[in-house]
Amino acid sequence: MERIYTVAELTGFVKSYIEASPQLKSVSVKGELSNVSAPSGRGHVFFTLKDKDAVLRAVMFKSRAERLSFKPENGMTVICNGRISVYPAGGQYLLYADSITVEGEGNLFIALEQLKKKLAAEGLFDTAKKKRLPKIPMRVGVITSATGAAVQDIINVAGRRFPAAEIVLYPSLVQGAGAAEMLASGVRYFNQRHPVDVIIIGRGGGSVEELWEFNGEVLVRAIAASHIPVVSAVGHETDFTLCDFAADLRAPTPSAAAEIVFPDKADILRRFENARNRMSTLILQRISGERRVLAALAASPALRSPTAGFDDKRLRIADLADRMESSARTSLALSGQGVTRLGERLETATVSRLKLTKMRISALKEQLLLLDPLSVLERGYAAIFDTEGNAVTAASSIKKGSSLTLRLADGAVKATADEVELWKK
Repeated sequence: MERIYTVAELTGFVKSYIEASPQLKSVSVKGELSNVSAPSGRGHVFFTLKDKDAVLRAVMFKSRAERLSFKPENGMTVICNGRISVYPAGGQYLLYADSITVEGEGNLFIALEQLKKKLAAEGLFDTAKKKRLPKIPMRVGVITSATGAAVQDIINVAGRRFPAAEIVLYPSLVQGAGAAEMLASGVRYFNQRHPVDVIIIGRGGGSVEELWEFNGEVLVRAIAASHIPVVSAVGHETDFTLCDFAADLRAPTPSAAAEIVFPDKADILRRFENARNRMSTLILQRISGERRVLAALAASPALRSPTAGFDDKRLRIADLADRMESSARTSLALSGQGVTRLGERLETATVSRLKLTKMRISALKEQLLLLDPLSVLERGYAAIFDTEGNAVTAASSIKKGSSLTLRLADGAVKATADEVELWKK
């Protein structure tokens, strides 16, 4: 009877068969990366290798992935070395990768380009942030090997061009493991402990591998953070390191960097001589101009005979005083005549106004006499008032026995109403 396997048994059989195959224990596979996952929480990288006819699932565990010099990205054509096995839980055969290399361009180049893009995105290479070099640096920091030719080249150029400058050397490794960290320490040393006017960092020429430490991220960040201008002088003509991009200025060689940093003493002396000549010319021109001014002042009549000018002014003042006095007398005379005329006119107007006022008062008096109710008393009439002094105008308001006062033209009579007789209208 045919044996029936469980899925796990069959998968385990296939797994054992594949793992027993010597050809699959160490295999190199070429393909294009796709579905590359970011490192998982455990640091593993999962991806797929593919070509036009097939796909292969693969994984690189953390211990191997940490050794990669570049970051695997979709689209890269790579060669993966590892072993083929079966992942039972997934029911798939996988490539367990031990190494990944990029076909064509080397791993170092890929890692360099990736780091360059990362740092550029952070703005570490922005030209707007580049600092200008000082025109006359009196103290220059040099970061390079103490035994290399680069430092001697810089010293020789400085002695020829500007021997007054002080050179401060920070000895450092310039290749091999740890060189980038030591070079970065030199940049921080000059920024924090021993200030200089400008920093030259570099070395003589060499292979890409020998110059590789000048691409170190720690060095690039230290240069970008420096508040002192930095000149990169890595001795290579055609290729660039990341140190060149981060520096404020790039020189092809250490000697060229020294030619740029140190001014030419002969040129400085020429500038001083030209400045001295210009100053001398300007001073002589100023003296000549002041002499002309003094000559003109000396020829001035006011300075030759100062009192003559005062005499003329005194005569002018006296003449003006006489004219002012005459004008004042004339003005006062005219004003007096005007006041007299105004007084006469005022007197005439006042008399006329008084006469007119008296006439108006007489007319008003006559009108008041005509309207005065007591004036009729002189014609034999009498006015009657009650005890409260109110005028009595009707017999109906008088009661029998009321006390009354009769007002006549020349006096008053007290009376009592014995009888009140009312008339019909």
